[in-house]
Amino acid sequence: MATNSTTTQSYKQLKEDFVSNLSGGSVSEIAQVCAVAPVVSLVWSVLQARQSFFRPYTPLGYAIDFLLNVGALLLSVTLYSSAPLLLNLLLLTVAAFVYIVPAHTRRKKPQLPPNAQSKKSSSEQTLGVLSTKPFLTNYRGNMLIVTCICILAVDFRLFPRRFAKVETWGTSLMDMGVGAFVFSAGVVASRPVLKERAEGKATPLSTRLKTSLRHSLPLLVLGFIRLLSVKGLDYAEHVTEYGVHWNFFFTLGFLPPFVALFQSALKVVPSYAGLALLLGVVYQVLLETTSLKAYILTGPRTDLLSMNREGIFSFFGYLAIFLAGQDTGMLVLPRTLSRTSGSNKISGTVQRRSLLLNLAARSLVWTALYFFATDYKYGFGLTVSRRMANLPYMLWVAASNAVLLLAFYLVDALLFPSFYSAQDAKTEKELYDTATSKVLRAYNRNGLAVFLLANLLTGLVNMTVPTLDVGRVATVGILVGYMGVLTAVAVGLDVYNVTIKL
Repeated sequence: MATNSTTTQSYKQLKEDFVSNLSGGSVSEIAQVCAVAPVVSLVWSVLQARQSFFRPYTPLGYAIDFLLNVGALLLSVTLYSSAPLLLNLLLLTVAAFVYIVPAHTRRKKPQLPPNAQSKKSSSEQTLGVLSTKPFLTNYRGNMLIVTCICILAVDFRLFPRRFAKVETWGTSLMDMGVGAFVFSAGVVASRPVLKERAEGKATPLSTRLKTSLRHSLPLLVLGFIRLLSVKGLDYAEHVTEYGVHWNFFFTLGFLPPFVALFQSALKVVPSYAGLALLLGVVYQVLLETTSLKAYILTGPRTDLLSMNREGIFSFFGYLAIFLAGQDTGMLVLPRTLSRTSGSNKISGTVQRRSLLLNLAARSLVWTALYFFATDYKYGFGLTVSRRMANLPYMLWVAASNAVLLLAFYLVDALLFPSFYSAQDAKTEKELYDTATSKVLRAYNRNGLAVFLLANLLTGLVNMTVPTLDVGRVATVGILVGYMGVLTAVAVGLDVYNVTIKL
């Protein structure tokens, strides 16, 4: 028994060492891996726009959907991890080949009489102010899929150590992933704010806090469940990631009430981007001018605060990332239906161009700020730290996600321009269904529930499989099976019209 206990403890230590003291990789390589997602979106969109491949949605369509939106991303972090540029070129070649093949023609639906169309448009144009655009679903769905892949893949040797979370200083794919998760949550969280503004309402702070606490409670409960399960099962853990007791669910759970508080500051600071920058700069100044940095990195763990200092203080960086995402959501979520009467005519071309310029401007500004913060010659020469979620980390996440959104949007605008010329909400919904992958819609619909299931399955695999001893072929097989289960559950929930709100 003593020998088995010793063996168990030594293997646990091996697993903890496997994800500790890592230094990450280059920003350019991470960008190449992240680029696989919009390139896959391009391949899917060309198949749909030119060949109507996914209409109707057949078992073959589901298989190709899975292979593209899950399989290609899995390859990018495993077998093609050393050659992401090659994978992108191969996918672009497929897209080019499909595009030059003669387009598949479908019989058009019968058109309503002009007077019926105008009545329909005028009645349905008032259905809402918000729009779920295809490129947002593609962006968020891909982010969730990559996150689910990485949280299990990181425990296998096939997954490059430079992609795993960095110990203190540097950049990695998983560091970007956790930031992107928070950024995308911020994008979605702009919905109630936009609705409130459209209705001309001003919700009192007390009401906002009550609502935010209802959103926080399930996440905090999940945080405590994860804490108890990790400690109770003696699961391998990386203490310097968040601390002794803290975990990512606690970070997510505390965001809503703090965002509700910061919303009141919009009376002084006019935009969420301004709030994000202000918070990020103040936090960075405190790191540089006080003993806070040394306390986070080297302080003794003597009480509850010090034992969880990474999670508690990095929260302010994640809050800044969330606010940056919310600023982007304020831009991309509003619906602007084409109006075709009199001087109010707004063409789809004008709408596409306006959104393109705004997304490009945000990408340029966030990228410039990141380089200014990190460049040693012309800037401040700061180094990214996900462990502290410092200002360079916040700017890197905001810039990368803004560029990704721009890339996904370009695919939309080029291959599904009619979506932005929709005359009413119903038509817009039909065009949205045509322009989005069913797999990505399913992940997007129940993202947090699927992420929770991914965490449970990751724990199950780690408790039943010696992941450090598994070969390349078996690793890929396990990851494909794991993602197959996740995707089947997500799509099944979507097919049966089930939305799980956590």
